[in-house]
Amino acid sequence: MSERESMEYDVVIVGGGPAGLATAIRIKQRAATANQDISVCVLEKGAEIGAHILSGAVMDPQALTELIPDWKDKGAPLNIEVNADKFVFLDEKGAKETPMWMLPDCFKNHGNYIVRLGDVTKWLGEQAEALGVDIFPGFAAATLLYTEDGSAVRGVITGDMGVARDGTHTAHYQPGMELLAKYTIFAEGSRGHLGRQLIEKFKLDEGKNAQNYGIGIKEMWEVDPSQSQPGLVMHLAGWPLDSDTYGGAFLYHLDNNIVVVGLVVGLDYANPWLSPFEEFQRFKTHPYVRSTFEGGKRLAYGARALTAGGLLSLPKLVFPGGALVGCEAGFLNASRIKGSHAAIKSGMMAADAIVDALSNNREYDELSAYPAAFEDSWLHSELNKARNFKLWFKKGRTMGTLMTGIEQLVLKGKMPWSLRNTKPDHAFLQPAASCQRIEYPKPDGKLTFDRLSSVFISNTNHEEDEPIHLTLKDAAIPVKLNLATYAGPEARYCPAGVYEFIKNDSGEDQLQINAQNCVHCKTCDIKDPSQNIVWVPPQGGEGPVYNGM
Repeated sequence: MSERESMEYDVVIVGGGPAGLATAIRIKQRAATANQDISVCVLEKGAEIGAHILSGAVMDPQALTELIPDWKDKGAPLNIEVNADKFVFLDEKGAKETPMWMLPDCFKNHGNYIVRLGDVTKWLGEQAEALGVDIFPGFAAATLLYTEDGSAVRGVITGDMGVARDGTHTAHYQPGMELLAKYTIFAEGSRGHLGRQLIEKFKLDEGKNAQNYGIGIKEMWEVDPSQSQPGLVMHLAGWPLDSDTYGGAFLYHLDNNIVVVGLVVGLDYANPWLSPFEEFQRFKTHPYVRSTFEGGKRLAYGARALTAGGLLSLPKLVFPGGALVGCEAGFLNASRIKGSHAAIKSGMMAADAIVDALSNNREYDELSAYPAAFEDSWLHSELNKARNFKLWFKKGRTMGTLMTGIEQLVLKGKMPWSLRNTKPDHAFLQPAASCQRIEYPKPDGKLTFDRLSSVFISNTNHEEDEPIHLTLKDAAIPVKLNLATYAGPEARYCPAGVYEFIKNDSGEDQLQINAQNCVHCKTCDIKDPSQNIVWVPPQGGEGPVYNGM
């Protein structure tokens, strides 16, 4: 085996999304002001910066304005200011719009922008590079490196390239590289595979609520000009999800007749027959919704898990040698359905702690100034007001809607109680025999679609002969437990057709993993009922290539 090469930096950042790039930008800004030389690199597993970015997205510009006050002059792609809000409750055939006076502030978007977050991320990458940040797209951080005594993070190793399915090295083999740093920042997004290991090793979630997740499924459409209303933000709740299943949908109107539509389903759902992908397709057939898309053209598709537990599920943010930022930690404000501003702000606070530590010749220790800054920030105040939002909806839509109204409209986010939850999402799944089977209609190829045609327009690509990156702790469990007890839920919760149960040559059931379809959403890693599936990164540069999603 070839000896690994090493590169040393002051700071290595894993993940080239808004949180990671904001961290890098802020470090370089502070270093320039103090005439310091701080070396920073950003590793991004996507083929390019923004390739794996998937979000709603309505963006609160507050954190961006703090980071880059002249972002408008520098051409940041925030062009469509929100000019209208709608919140709609659907039943099977009807729709009821909520009067604006009844909406809590968390559902109002005045002063925010409808953006294509992938484009914003590309722009942030350009700002980082202009400041001297080394950005390496197409390199997945595969392994953690620790100091000799194992007490602190020392950096990461990027994944090997050119490994065949059987583990042998092809003619294109290249060993991964060691990236060493005084501090390593993890900004992998929701359910980052290294972040998950760090949380477990350092017990960062001790005493916290169990983390909650959702899966967001999204399409981008070019609609008939008569249906386009640039600046309109519409959120919808109710049908097709039942009252016990957390979720909601959105339609955001951009310019050039572009509308993005999506559905978020909480991954604490109980019925294993439920398919978030099919629920999303069914949502578009509602009479209130379908008129927007009839005669239009679907341009893009994607899916991604989101971390929705909020403040009460937020792990300890620091450990010896590094920190968690953005959705890696779980800074999403689920009540506002916004996370990009929180990602940027968290990165800035971590960066300030890093610069101060390096100025004092520190390394590999805990950046305690970062969580302290968070406690005193507007971001903490914002998340504190919404701390119970997701937990109330665990008690059903009626209770969730009622208590959100009381907490946000009546108490103005100053409630004297905090709810507890110790049950992870996968533990909510019930045996298939005790649940009502859901029959979904076949797609029509015009308004509704199947998984494979959807994956095709996500531009997803993986080498056919590389090792499968959806790994199983026990190869027998999918048939023995998942299929036997839960009717094979992985075939339904995956939005990309990765998992299917087939008969082998002996007529026995077996799980087939179509890893080349994977859009890196991480849903399987979260929802598998026995936590038998572990997502690990494939070769760098693979996966989806979202076009400004």
